[in-house]
Amino acid sequence: MLQEIARGALSKMRIELDSPVRYQLPLGDQLLPLNDWIGKPIRLEFLGAINCTHCGRKTKKSYNQGHCYPCFKKLPQCDQCIVSPEKCHYHEGTCRDASWGEQFCFQDHYVYLANSSGVKVGITRGTNIPGRWLDQGAIQALPILKVATRLQSGQVERLIGEHVTDRTNWRAMLKGEVSPLDLSGERDRLLQLCAEGLTALEQQYGLQAIQRLTDAQQLEIDYPVEVFPTKVTSFNMDKNPLVEGTLMGIKGQYLMLDTGVINIRKYTAYQVAFSG
Repeated sequence: MLQEIARGALSKMRIELDSPVRYQLPLGDQLLPLNDWIGKPIRLEFLGAINCTHCGRKTKKSYNQGHCYPCFKKLPQCDQCIVSPEKCHYHEGTCRDASWGEQFCFQDHYVYLANSSGVKVGITRGTNIPGRWLDQGAIQALPILKVATRLQSGQVERLIGEHVTDRTNWRAMLKGEVSPLDLSGERDRLLQLCAEGLTALEQQYGLQAIQRLTDAQQLEIDYPVEVFPTKVTSFNMDKNPLVEGTLMGIKGQYLMLDTGVINIRKYTAYQVAFSG
């Protein structure tokens, strides 16, 4: 019989690069070492309450991974430019919070290639390496360019995105249908294809604004998975509050049970009880 281990507000899993990757589930004031539960039955039960991660207000629906609607509409970290950094509007004087923008957007960002379900391009702050890649379930990753601001990283990503996707096929990622790639070779190919566009950006922002990382090493990542699902069925806590089964593996922000998969990040701020 399963016993309750912890309860509280759900947050995205904390991930530590190791072989295999190590996961902890924040729940209330506890951190549950999830690797220890692989091969064992677990249960997550949604308790019916969602509290905004920013203001604590009770909300019927979570917006942008854990926010109430008023916070979603006013916070800079919920603005459209976070998803599409090439739409940064700080220079127009319309940033939702200029001090927040100066802290998070005017720092070095990295353009990278990752292999989650095939090669993709992405961007992240240096402080999010390698966490960004682990969150996406990438089995390989390689930083290829360092740029001075988030806006510039978005412009470069859009340029490279004309030749390679910026999205992950999450079903293929979870099924383990991912073949190893030579990301260094992909980097050289893509930079050659984008040479004219990159030169134009350098002329606009200065030669030091975009730095090529030709010496960067490809990172190989191993996840704690005993059995990959052959068919991916997602749990929906809004429709069924109970998620239970044997934990077969963890990849990205997904728990992979023998009964289905659940994206933990999607349910940020949900009040949940964990039993095992």
